[in-house]
Amino acid sequence: MRSIRPMDPDILSPLGGIVAFSGGQEQFVELMRQAPVYSAIHGQSDTEATFFRADDRDSPHDVMVKAAELAAEHADLAPPPQQFAYAFDAASSTAGVDGAPTGTLDLVFSDARYPSWAWDASASVFLRSQEGAPDLDSAGAQLAASNVVTLRVDEVYDYDAEVPRAVMVASGEAWVSSGGKTVHATWTKDAQGAPIRLVDDLGATVRLAPGSTWVELVPLEQGSVTVTAPTTAPAG
Repeated sequence: MRSIRPMDPDILSPLGGIVAFSGGQEQFVELMRQAPVYSAIHGQSDTEATFFRADDRDSPHDVMVKAAELAAEHADLAPPPQQFAYAFDAASSTAGVDGAPTGTLDLVFSDARYPSWAWDASASVFLRSQEGAPDLDSAGAQLAASNVVTLRVDEVYDYDAEVPRAVMVASGEAWVSSGGKTVHATWTKDAQGAPIRLVDDLGATVRLAPGSTWVELVPLEQGSVTVTAPTTAPAG
């Protein structure tokens, strides 16, 4: 678990439920406490049984949470409502029908941070890399997603001169990648508690493929998005 950031209340409010984090600047923690989400914070008396530090990790990457036990402690909380619209399958998703075939999706956040996604047709998922190397989970498997939703967002420093806040109650340019294809779109979020809405360039609701979804927030000022078509091996 890591610390909270100033955009997290806007991101998490539509979901409700529980947010677990290791702490953070007092002003950011207070913003999160004011949101309609239960804040489970490392070091609180009510989290002593579910948070712990892992001996095989270095600080600050050693704070862990027993997620299933934490959720069971708050079984009275409603499950998160649906956030996006979905198609029956990847082929009938908006990207699957109207999108451009995609081999890689290259994202630049800064000179130091530039993740990318590559379509794996055999597994029917996009695979994530970070700074050119496969982005792996603790078991050594590369992180994957059925949908990658890329949003261009403005960043402001209204709470801290060194910690930017992605402006989420806004609208902007988007790309939605599903089923090995990518479609251009527009995103809109009308209020802190409202979900993100996606429409294509004709104004129709974008429908994602069933499965996991990863949302990337690419800054407007210094970021970029490059969608590259698949490469095909020469015949013969």
